[in-house]
Amino acid sequence: MAKDKNQQNEQAIEKGDVEAVDSRTRLKLLIVLGKERGYLTYAEINDHLPDDVQDSEQIDGIIGMINDMGIQVYEEAPDAEVLLMSDAPPAVTDEDAAEEAEQALATVDSEFGRTTDPVRMYMREMGTVDLLTREGEIEIAKRIEDGLKHMVQAIAACPTTIAELLSIVDKVAADELSVDELVDGLIDSDVGMDDVMTAASNEEEEPELEDEEEEDDDGAKAAAISAEALAKLKEEVLTRFAVIRQSHQKMSQILAKKGSQDPEYLALQAAILEELTAFRFSAKQVEALCGQLRDMVEKIRGHERKVMEFCVDKS
Repeated sequence: MAKDKNQQNEQAIEKGDVEAVDSRTRLKLLIVLGKERGYLTYAEINDHLPDDVQDSEQIDGIIGMINDMGIQVYEEAPDAEVLLMSDAPPAVTDEDAAEEAEQALATVDSEFGRTTDPVRMYMREMGTVDLLTREGEIEIAKRIEDGLKHMVQAIAACPTTIAELLSIVDKVAADELSVDELVDGLIDSDVGMDDVMTAASNEEEEPELEDEEEEDDDGAKAAAISAEALAKLKEEVLTRFAVIRQSHQKMSQILAKKGSQDPEYLALQAAILEELTAFRFSAKQVEALCGQLRDMVEKIRGHERKVMEFCVDKS
């Protein structure tokens, strides 16, 4: 089916190329005729225009190009007296006219090639964009990884956000929230939603069985595999967050006694950061946590403005 569709697309593109060549030839003949006589009529222009040129702006552009070449455009063929009175340049030979026509078409080919055909539009636009190289893919992957790392660093630097994460983990432990709503998997482990998706895809790709009972058994087996993968992911997540919880409790104690610049506090913060970078958090949770951080930043800025206004008023 896909092969037939590709063949149809290729045939459509080849047909479009033939039509483009034919349109160019007709326009060239039109320009040559105008250069030889010094004028054209609107009817002649309309007869020579490509079928896909129907937009009024395109037609006006073509007529403007013809006028710029020194070819007058009339409603009807002018008589000799009108031609003598006009300031049009003298007619040229066939060879000179053909050469000027080629030059004119070369400068406006992009306009003549406009089309509403989706395939030709896609091929034309695709040709203007460089394909992504292997080096480009690596660079984009590094930038995405750096962005995620910076996001996790921001979370790790804020005890309040870590506390919010731990409260979400408590909901996962109490089965109030599914683990896949918190994380998609673990970066340094084979445990993750990939296992769940693989199980689901295997279920879909199974050939149809004649016995309905066998189909039900296969579906139940795939569901059991998915549940097993989720249970394994949940266990791993809870284990790792137990370590983060201990570090967070120690951080809170040190923060209250020694402040946020104490070496032990910074070491615990780095340890939490390392643990958090192992998680592939779900997009929903990332957005929620980032939203909380933004709200806190706005509140802090609001308090700073009030303090500044107070200081200015009292000075």
